[in-house]
Amino acid sequence: MSGTDSSAAGGSGTGSDVYQDSFIPYINTWGRRTNLLAVLLSLGPAVVLLTVFDIVPPSQAIIGAFVSVAATFGIFWVVEPISYYPVLGIPGTYMAFLSGNISNLRLPCAAAAQESADVQTGTPQGSIISTIAIAASIGVNTTLLGVGAFALVSAFQALPGLWQNALESYLVPAVFGAIFAQFGRDYPKVAGVGFVLALAMTLLLEAGVLNFLPGYPLYVVIIVSVFGTILIARWMWEQGMIEAPEDD
Repeated sequence: MSGTDSSAAGGSGTGSDVYQDSFIPYINTWGRRTNLLAVLLSLGPAVVLLTVFDIVPPSQAIIGAFVSVAATFGIFWVVEPISYYPVLGIPGTYMAFLSGNISNLRLPCAAAAQESADVQTGTPQGSIISTIAIAASIGVNTTLLGVGAFALVSAFQALPGLWQNALESYLVPAVFGAIFAQFGRDYPKVAGVGFVLALAMTLLLEAGVLNFLPGYPLYVVIIVSVFGTILIARWMWEQGMIEAPEDD
């Protein structure tokens, strides 16, 4: 029997009850509190400027800055929680959005751990494994960042310029390529759909076909690629064209 036996895959009655009735409510309670606290603390520098130094930026500058940030990153406020949730799970989502570095650290760590533990994403077992992996990544990441801030910056600067450019330009795409290959192996038809949609939208963007849209229309590429793949995958599932991968 594989590591994901029938009882584990579906969740035994007792284990599933504990997860749904005790663990998730506890996580939601403290996840909301800690994330709201992080939001309040992020406003700390502005509060210090206002209360200690009596510095108040003009309202037009505040509105202009908000519009600029929203136009650039606003789409990610919707796309990232929805697209990352199946892998991160509820506890992992709270932890990842609180600690940051989601796309280049938390998501790959969670996906690799689920693959190694032979559990399915979107299940209670996958959520538990994701939580452990993200907790470990936060500890390791925080420790190494402390060391790297003092020791590895000079080592990076000592690398040849070609290596520095390669690390800065291709490290994150390489991580996403590995994740795509990992999940594409289990769902090759869905991976093909996502690849074709993303490639087609990118070509339309580069050709200037989307220039009639406001701002830089990269957000349209992301919306169509992510939600288009989700909708088509759901339709393929309902038509019986795809099914869960068999255990190794």
